[in-house]
Order: sequence, then C-alpha cells, then structure tokens
Amino acid sequence: MGLYPQPNKWQCGPFALKYALIMLGRIVDENRISHIAGTHWWTGTDEIKLARAAKVCDCEMKVIRRKDSQRAKRELVKSLKRGYPALLCVDGWNHWITVVGMERDKFISIDSRKAPVVCVDTWRKLRKRWVYTERDTEDPTQMRKLYDLHPVIPRFRVRTKAHFSLKRARYLRRPENKIFATFWDEYFTDLSHVCVPRTPRAEKVISVRELLRRHGGMILSQIAFWHGTVTRAQVRKILRNMKFVADTYDLVVRKEDENRAVTAITANLALWAASKFGIGDVYGNG
Repeated sequence: MGLYPQPNKWQCGPFALKYALIMLGRIVDENRISHIAGTHWWTGTDEIKLARAAKVCDCEMKVIRRKDSQRAKRELVKSLKRGYPALLCVDGWNHWITVVGMERDKFISIDSRKAPVVCVDTWRKLRKRWVYTERDTEDPTQMRKLYDLHPVIPRFRVRTKAHFSLKRARYLRRPENKIFATFWDEYFTDLSHVCVPRTPRAEKVISVRELLRRHGGMILSQIAFWHGTVTRAQVRKILRNMKFVADTYDLVVRKEDENRAVTAITANLALWAASKFGIGDVYGNG
C-alpha cells in the first residue's frame, strides 16, 4: 500500500492516482482503483478511466493541454502551489507518474516504474519525458508538441496534505529507507489515530518530534527491555520514521492527549516488536 514500484507493466495509472491521493491524506488501495477504472493488462488505463476512478474517490482529475513547454511548466507549478498533485502521462504517452512538489527548479515526482519510486528531476529532464510529439493534423508537413497535465483536485475536506521537500525526497531515496517507504501508508494511518492536523489556530498542541523528545527515551528503553530480541537501534529507527511522516503531514498531538499518545505509540511498537522478532515466555502460561 505504500510508496513502492508497480508489480507489472500495466498498472501505472492506478499507482499514480494512489500516490496523488496519499499526498492529499487519503489512503486508497491501487487494486481498488484498478477495479473502479477498469484497468486492463493490455490497454492499461487512459485519462478517462482515471478520471472516473478519481471521481469515485471524491476528486476531480482535470485535463489541461499546452503546446508550449514554458506555459506547461507554469500550469504545473501553479497546480503544485495550490496543493494539487498532478498526473503526467510521459514516455510517449505510455506511462503515468505523479508530480508532488517543486523546489529550487527541481521537480519531485513519484514514478512506480522506478526504484526508488520517489524521484528528483530537473525541468529539462522532466520536459523531455513529458512532451508528446505528433504530426499536425492541419499541416501534415509539421510536427506539434503536446504537454497534457492532470491536476487531482479534492472535493472532500482535506485534513492534511503531504509536503515533500527536496530533503525529504532524497531521504526516502536512500536504500536503507526502502522498507520505510513501502509501509508509508501504515505509518500515516497509525499516526492519524493518535495525532491531529495542525491548524492556524492550534495552540495547546505539541509536535510528534517534541513528544518523542520528552518520552522517546522511555519508550525506547521499555520496548528494547521487553522479552524479545529487538535492539535499541531498531526501535530508534521506527521512532525516527514516525517523526518523518508526522513532519511531512504536519501532524501534532493535543496536550491533553499527550499521555494517550505515548501509550498508543508504545503499544504499536510493542506489537511491531512481537510480530517482527517474537517474544519469550511472559509471566508463565497462567
């Protein structure tokens, strides 16, 4: 369910829409999107099918066509600034990717054909993949260039959006973070039950980073002390992943829920440790 490559050659469209929805804080399985869209192993998924699936997921997938690369770039940047991820059909209209951010003229995209799927490209490289060249129907002696853009605009009340900076994108591209990216959805879903999105008027809240600064040592010691073989470094890695996801979505904890959040995170980590490493006999068999 997380940020990982597609398992076949024809499911890029549903993966691209899934990634756009993840950016908008909504988790939808790519197989469900494939079913709604009517994705076929031979023909894949066109923009009409993806728009239908987006509508079922309470979004509008617009179609914007530009024939000039700079105008296309301006439309893409405008969409990203408004907080709308954009689907692009690239590589000669044979593959879908999701552009999720821009910083210092570098574009951050998620490409299910690649590993790691989080990509950072220059405008020149993205433009080369994005352009589609065809013969001009009005003048067959000429060729025309097309840039089709498909912003995904939510029709539901967005509680929180992912903010992918270059630093975060490059962090997720590291080989040691492959598993973390794969389970991105689980981290986000678990944190959503503990945290709330930060709002402009939020006052009596603390960040997950601050929460773990206060209580992370106790959580780490308790889980590592537990009756299994999990190490402090392994627990520390999971806590670091939680902070990363919470920072990406700007999730915070209400001060009155501080103890509850500590308990919930500790319980989640205990279940993770038991499922991953097993445990020894605890308190006998009763």
